[in-house]
Amino acid sequence: MTYQFSNRVPKTDNDPVGDILKAAADPKVTSFAGGLPAPELFPVEQVKAAADKVLAEKGPAALQYSSAQGVPELRNVVLKRLEVEGIHTTADNVMIATGSQQSIDLTAKMFLDEGSAVIVEDPTYLTAVDVFRSYGAHFVGVDMDEDGMRMDSLEEALKNNPDTRLIYTVPTFQNPTGRTMTLERRKKLVALADKYDVMVLEDNPYGAIRWEGENLPSLRSLDKTGHVIYMGTMSKVFAPGLRIGWVVAEPKLLKKYTMMKQSADLHTDSFSQYVCAQYFTDNDINDHIKRITALYHKREQLMMSAIDKYFPAGVQHSNPQGGMFLWVMVPGVKSSQQLFDAAMKRNVAVVPGDPFYGNQPEPGTFRMNYSNTPEEGIVDGVKQLAAALDEVMSVTAPK
Repeated sequence: MTYQFSNRVPKTDNDPVGDILKAAADPKVTSFAGGLPAPELFPVEQVKAAADKVLAEKGPAALQYSSAQGVPELRNVVLKRLEVEGIHTTADNVMIATGSQQSIDLTAKMFLDEGSAVIVEDPTYLTAVDVFRSYGAHFVGVDMDEDGMRMDSLEEALKNNPDTRLIYTVPTFQNPTGRTMTLERRKKLVALADKYDVMVLEDNPYGAIRWEGENLPSLRSLDKTGHVIYMGTMSKVFAPGLRIGWVVAEPKLLKKYTMMKQSADLHTDSFSQYVCAQYFTDNDINDHIKRITALYHKREQLMMSAIDKYFPAGVQHSNPQGGMFLWVMVPGVKSSQQLFDAAMKRNVAVVPGDPFYGNQPEPGTFRMNYSNTPEEGIVDGVKQLAAALDEVMSVTAPK
């Protein structure tokens, strides 16, 4: 049988990221690959209590169809979370999505046609790349440094691509680099979006997990012209399995999101929404976030100390102030896959840098995650990874 696939379907069955994560799931492997929260911190008993209460008090509503925009109880919870980001809005501006991934997909579906230009950080979140590519996006990468996306490069990209439909950014503890955009650059980005009349999709999955530095205002809170769409998620501060995310946009635009979500899945799981809202009513999420932050900071410090001690000279890395990731840059290496292969020979998994680029990848790069690896495995894993780097660098060193 011949399948007549649309242009959005991948041309091959190659799934390098899926293969990496599958390999990383091997119990013999120390995995620094996946972007998974620490499961031992999931509030299982509190969620069970919330679910029992929801079924007892709101069972019929929780098991029924509901509004595509989301149940009011959860949208009110989101409003309180948004205030932490300096976003003061109303429930009319909030839609509950089925995880943040749906927010990206609906935004791409709404704004992108075949060949539309999307400006992204170089590198950027790999699954956003997959989504934008599926809608035929033309990627324009913008250089980064330790202060996030460079605004001179962004303005040059906007000048050279007047057809740009969207700027996608993860300004706080960026995936994959862990870098954070400075306040000055945030203000400049919002000003450029207004000047060139381009929409911005601000993705903030990790912003609450900060152990160093001061909280910075979101792009949405700085936006006075309606150019910034904000998206968030419960996946990194609560439970990813519930698939709860949200979009914040102007009411006219949010109406479009709601209509498009209805055509995708009618609405986000009602039961999950009610359980999440009940959990927030009965528990202090800030205490829970403090526990997450403390554990991730401990693991990040352990990893950074081991990297500085064991990695070969010349290897550079980012220095996150929070979040879940750091980025490693290995000089003189022509293939990031070489690094992955050498690491896997020693039963250590990372994510090679290639999938994080919309266009030409930077060789010799990879992402490391510290949130999901128990402390007892971090130092030995870094030692084995250092040996892999030594091997690859010695092979590629000029003779």
